[in-house]
Amino acid sequence: MEKFLIDSNSFITPYKQYYAFDLIPSYWTEISKCTNSGRLILLDMVKAEINKGADNLSDWLNRQSGFIICNHVLPAIINKYQEILQYIQNCGLYQNHALQTWARADIADPWIIAAAAVNDYTIITAEVPSGGLSTKNPNKYAKIPDVAKAFDVKTENVYYMMRQLGIQI
Repeated sequence: MEKFLIDSNSFITPYKQYYAFDLIPSYWTEISKCTNSGRLILLDMVKAEINKGADNLSDWLNRQSGFIICNHVLPAIINKYQEILQYIQNCGLYQNHALQTWARADIADPWIIAAAAVNDYTIITAEVPSGGLSTKNPNKYAKIPDVAKAFDVKTENVYYMMRQLGIQI
Protein backbone atom coordinates (compact mmCIF):
# COMPACT_ATOMS: atom_id res chain seq x y z
CA MET A 1 0.00 0.00 0.00
CA GLU A 2 1.45 3.33 -1.08
CA LYS A 3 2.30 5.69 1.78
CA PHE A 4 2.52 9.44 1.39
CA LEU A 5 5.12 11.66 3.02
CA ILE A 6 3.57 15.12 2.82
CA ASP A 7 5.67 18.24 2.31
CA SER A 8 4.59 21.34 4.25
CA ASN A 9 3.71 23.16 1.02
CA SER A 10 1.06 20.51 0.34
CA PHE A 11 -0.74 21.76 3.44
CA ILE A 12 0.17 25.44 3.33
CA THR A 13 -0.64 26.04 -0.35
CA PRO A 14 -4.15 24.53 -0.20
CA TYR A 15 -4.80 26.31 3.12
CA LYS A 16 -3.77 29.72 1.78
CA GLN A 17 -4.82 29.47 -1.86
CA TYR A 18 -7.63 27.13 -2.81
CA TYR A 19 -8.98 25.06 0.10
CA ALA A 20 -9.40 27.69 2.81
CA PHE A 21 -11.12 26.32 5.92
CA ASP A 22 -13.99 28.79 5.62
CA LEU A 23 -14.62 28.09 1.92
CA ILE A 24 -13.99 24.37 1.47
CA PRO A 25 -14.03 22.71 4.90
CA SER A 26 -14.92 19.40 3.25
CA TYR A 27 -11.34 19.08 1.95
CA TRP A 28 -9.95 19.14 5.50
CA THR A 29 -12.72 16.83 6.75
CA GLU A 30 -11.85 14.29 4.06
CA ILE A 31 -8.12 14.48 4.81
CA SER A 32 -8.94 14.00 8.52
CA LYS A 33 -10.85 10.82 7.68
CA CYS A 34 -7.72 9.40 6.04
CA THR A 35 -5.26 10.13 8.84
CA ASN A 36 -5.93 6.82 10.59
CA SER A 37 -5.31 4.84 7.39
CA GLY A 38 -1.59 4.47 8.14
CA ARG A 39 -0.87 6.00 4.74
CA LEU A 40 -0.27 9.65 5.70
CA ILE A 41 3.16 10.43 7.06
CA LEU A 42 4.56 13.69 8.39
CA LEU A 43 8.21 14.34 8.94
CA ASP A 44 8.67 15.81 12.41
CA MET A 45 10.32 18.85 10.82
CA VAL A 46 7.28 19.46 8.60
CA LYS A 47 4.95 19.31 11.58
CA ALA A 48 7.18 21.80 13.43
CA GLU A 49 7.24 24.12 10.40
CA ILE A 50 3.45 24.15 10.16
CA ASN A 51 3.15 24.70 13.91
CA LYS A 52 5.28 27.84 13.62
CA GLY A 53 2.34 29.41 11.76
CA ALA A 54 0.18 29.33 14.91
CA ASP A 55 -2.91 29.60 12.71
CA ASN A 56 -5.98 27.58 11.70
CA LEU A 57 -3.78 25.14 9.81
CA SER A 58 -1.58 24.40 12.81
CA ASP A 59 -4.70 24.09 14.99
CA TRP A 60 -6.20 21.59 12.53
CA LEU A 61 -2.97 19.62 12.30
CA ASN A 62 -2.65 19.36 16.06
CA ARG A 63 -6.20 18.00 16.34
CA GLN A 64 -5.26 15.10 14.03
CA SER A 65 -4.07 12.05 15.92
CA GLY A 66 -3.72 9.63 13.03
CA PHE A 67 -0.75 10.99 11.09
CA ILE A 68 2.32 8.83 11.42
CA ILE A 69 5.18 11.09 12.54
CA CYS A 70 8.55 10.20 11.05
CA ASN A 71 11.54 11.16 13.18
CA HIS A 72 14.23 12.61 10.91
CA VAL A 73 17.17 11.77 13.19
CA LEU A 74 17.11 8.02 12.70
CA PRO A 75 20.52 6.64 11.61
CA ALA A 76 19.40 5.38 8.19
CA ILE A 77 17.74 8.72 7.40
CA ILE A 78 20.81 10.66 8.56
CA ASN A 79 23.02 8.54 6.28
CA LYS A 80 20.73 9.11 3.28
CA TYR A 81 20.57 12.85 4.10
CA GLN A 82 24.37 12.98 3.89
CA GLU A 83 24.26 11.22 0.51
CA ILE A 84 21.72 13.78 -0.73
CA LEU A 85 23.89 16.72 0.30
CA GLN A 86 26.90 15.08 -1.35
CA TYR A 87 24.86 14.67 -4.51
CA ILE A 88 23.88 18.36 -4.49
CA GLN A 89 27.54 19.28 -4.01
CA ASN A 90 29.04 16.93 -6.59
CA CYS A 91 26.51 16.34 -9.38
CA GLY A 92 27.33 19.62 -11.15
CA LEU A 93 23.68 20.58 -11.62
CA TYR A 94 23.55 23.08 -8.75
CA GLN A 95 25.39 26.17 -7.65
CA ASN A 96 26.96 26.26 -4.19
CA HIS A 97 23.96 28.32 -3.01
CA ALA A 98 21.73 25.23 -3.38
CA LEU A 99 23.99 23.23 -1.06
CA GLN A 100 24.20 26.08 1.45
CA THR A 101 20.42 26.38 1.49
CA TRP A 102 19.69 22.66 1.82
CA ALA A 103 22.36 22.20 4.50
CA ARG A 104 20.62 24.66 6.85
CA ALA A 105 19.20 23.02 9.97
CA ASP A 106 15.70 24.40 9.37
CA ILE A 107 15.32 23.14 5.77
CA ALA A 108 13.26 19.97 5.60
CA ASP A 109 13.59 19.23 1.86
CA PRO A 110 16.65 16.95 1.94
CA TRP A 111 15.30 15.23 5.06
CA ILE A 112 11.99 14.57 3.29
CA ILE A 113 13.81 12.91 0.41
CA ALA A 114 15.99 10.92 2.79
CA ALA A 115 13.01 9.67 4.81
CA ALA A 116 11.11 8.77 1.65
CA ALA A 117 14.10 6.92 0.19
CA VAL A 118 14.68 4.92 3.36
CA ASN A 119 11.01 4.07 3.92
CA ASP A 120 9.77 3.77 0.32
CA TYR A 121 7.30 6.64 0.69
CA THR A 122 5.87 8.75 -2.12
CA ILE A 123 6.52 12.44 -1.51
CA ILE A 124 3.52 14.73 -1.91
CA THR A 125 4.73 18.21 -2.78
CA ALA A 126 3.57 21.35 -4.56
CA GLU A 127 7.04 21.74 -6.07
CA VAL A 128 7.49 20.93 -9.74
CA PRO A 129 10.70 19.81 -11.46
CA SER A 130 13.06 22.49 -12.73
CA GLY A 131 12.91 21.04 -16.20
CA GLY A 132 16.20 22.28 -17.58
CA LEU A 133 18.92 20.99 -15.31
CA SER A 134 22.33 21.27 -16.94
CA THR A 135 25.93 21.17 -15.83
CA LYS A 136 26.54 24.02 -18.28
CA ASN A 137 24.15 26.28 -16.37
CA PRO A 138 23.82 25.03 -12.77
CA ASN A 139 20.68 25.99 -10.85
CA LYS A 140 20.80 28.25 -7.83
CA TYR A 141 18.07 26.23 -6.09
CA ALA A 142 17.46 22.51 -5.72
CA LYS A 143 13.89 21.23 -6.05
CA ILE A 144 12.49 18.18 -4.32
CA PRO A 145 11.26 16.43 -7.51
CA ASP A 146 14.63 16.76 -9.25
CA VAL A 147 16.74 15.51 -6.37
CA ALA A 148 14.20 12.83 -5.42
CA LYS A 149 14.37 11.44 -8.96
CA ALA A 150 18.14 11.00 -8.60
CA PHE A 151 17.42 8.79 -5.56
CA ASP A 152 14.55 6.85 -7.21
CA VAL A 153 11.97 8.48 -4.95
CA LYS A 154 8.53 9.07 -6.42
CA THR A 155 7.03 12.56 -6.11
CA GLU A 156 3.43 13.51 -6.80
CA ASN A 157 1.03 16.34 -6.08
CA VAL A 158 -1.92 16.62 -3.70
CA TYR A 159 -4.42 15.64 -6.41
CA TYR A 160 -2.62 12.35 -6.98
CA MET A 161 -2.83 11.61 -3.26
CA MET A 162 -6.52 12.55 -3.19
CA ARG A 163 -7.23 10.14 -6.04
CA GLN A 164 -5.29 7.32 -4.39
CA LEU A 165 -7.14 7.87 -1.11
CA GLY A 166 -10.53 8.24 -2.80
CA ILE A 167 -11.01 11.78 -1.54
CA GLN A 168 -13.76 13.74 -3.25
CA ILE A 169 -14.93 17.17 -2.20
